[in-house]
Amino acid sequence: MKRNIITIDPNLCNGCGLCISACHEGALKLVDGKAKLVADSYCDGLGACLPECPTHAIRIVEREADPFDEAAVAAKQASEKTAHAAPAPVAAPAAAAPQPLACGCPGKMAKTIVRPPVTAEAGAEPAAGTAVASRLVNWPVQIKLVPVSAPYLKNAALLIAADCTAFAYPDIHRRFMTNKVTLIGCPKLDEGDYAEKLTAILQANDIRSVTVLRMEVPCCAGIANAAKQAVLNCGKMIPWHVVTISTDGAILEE
Repeated sequence: MKRNIITIDPNLCNGCGLCISACHEGALKLVDGKAKLVADSYCDGLGACLPECPTHAIRIVEREADPFDEAAVAAKQASEKTAHAAPAPVAAPAAAAPQPLACGCPGKMAKTIVRPPVTAEAGAEPAAGTAVASRLVNWPVQIKLVPVSAPYLKNAALLIAADCTAFAYPDIHRRFMTNKVTLIGCPKLDEGDYAEKLTAILQANDIRSVTVLRMEVPCCAGIANAAKQAVLNCGKMIPWHVVTISTDGAILEE
């Protein structure tokens, strides 16, 4: 049948992911850093995603397409909800020993990195020429690799940071990572949406707060949107805020 349906210009799409959060039917996803229509039958053609696109890459066209299938959308969303339901909380082990996954990959072994407590004096800005100690307390750090039930997530303050922020803002360890569990990702390059994984993490753990560190570029809005969606979806009152870093390393918004 011929009907209204969205189309996305890949040359204009910057991979910000704003349209994905705006689509209530879940008809869009990021593929190779670009927004794609999952299936014609998932798109109602109303264009709720259009106003969210900062580059005007999305428009509505009339073409031959499968009819909108509301039942299929509901079944898909129910299936995804079941698949990504948070597991029952797992008691943390007495010792913070690495927990290898079934694959045995060292890069995916959840472990807590024990560091000396940070005092007010140690947290002060270091003198010129003084080496800055690492404040990373967890491994892995990639959002997609972090186990939902990793011991270090229990009662943690989370820092959810876009990859590039660590290179743009030199004082990230002292200023943002101190006394926080750090999770990183790139919404433009990583396939899929972080919101489901982050929601599961927030539901399964007593997270005390969420700080999102993003770059000023439009494509980086995806990581802030995913964190916001996770906070809304988790069913808990968790304080959260977003800090924006400029490409020249300044804090633009806090």
